[in-house]
Amino acid sequence: MKNTIIEFEKHIGEAVVGQEAVVRQILIALLADGHVLLESLPGLAKTRTVKAIAARLAATMRRIQFTPDLLPSDITGGETLLQSGAERVLQFQPGPIFGNLILADEINRAPAKVQSALLEAMEERQVSVAGKTHAMADLFMVMATQNPIEQEGTYPLPEAQMDRFLLKILITYPTPQSEQAMLQLLRNETKETRAVEGTLSQEDVFAARREIQNVTVAPAIDAYIVALVNGTRHGIAGDADLARWIEVGASPRGAIGLDRAARVHAWLEDRNFVTPDDVRAVAHPVLRHRMVLSYDANADGIDADQVVDRLVETTPVPA
Repeated sequence: MKNTIIEFEKHIGEAVVGQEAVVRQILIALLADGHVLLESLPGLAKTRTVKAIAARLAATMRRIQFTPDLLPSDITGGETLLQSGAERVLQFQPGPIFGNLILADEINRAPAKVQSALLEAMEERQVSVAGKTHAMADLFMVMATQNPIEQEGTYPLPEAQMDRFLLKILITYPTPQSEQAMLQLLRNETKETRAVEGTLSQEDVFAARREIQNVTVAPAIDAYIVALVNGTRHGIAGDADLARWIEVGASPRGAIGLDRAARVHAWLEDRNFVTPDDVRAVAHPVLRHRMVLSYDANADGIDADQVVDRLVETTPVPA
């Protein structure tokens, strides 16, 4: 099973050149049954990455382009009056949220009512319309994108919704070598349409998740995870800057996210137990969006990743 997943990751990497770390993190979220927030400047392959994964996974992809005039029913669907002869009935028509992979493009452009509708789907895995609940598919993953620099016409995501994303993934500029390879790849794609290889079935994903459940976590690793999360709330002894930089620390979902993501990382590294290195490998995408930085941090030019760097450096691993 692991070989099938690794082959799937390889095919994604061939379609999205130079973003191996991003592909690995999205794969971790998929196997951990979590949602992903992708953030980057325009044109850095956020949408292409999601489409590449959907094309190589036997699943239904739905794309929702978020705009300020979007309504909750545009996402969830609603009841429609249907007439058959003399009979009229109200029937629920599912919206685009009823898919397996949901690309929520520019999620921060949607108003509060739309965000709340999406929040129920992400957290409860269901949608409530006209007093009735409608369950999502067994394989359900929201991959949302946002642009960090264009703020006109945007609505900052509520902290409660940010906390529902298992990972926040930052996509940076590719290297010059990767950008050259990208040009060649796109040039070939325009010349001919190639069949997509490496299709992964939904049952393969579920089977991998069952194997990951058997990855063991020692009590010392649990203590390390809790120490990292607690450090975002109260700082670390001997490090006065951490407490000064963080206004609001991570919730218990941070510890849950570290546990789930670290177990997947260990499984992908062909181990049936979690090490501190597995926790450190996923600490940035799990924690960077769960903290509110203080005015002092902004004044010092400190961002969330630098806070996590300091947290990892100063938190000892319990014996």
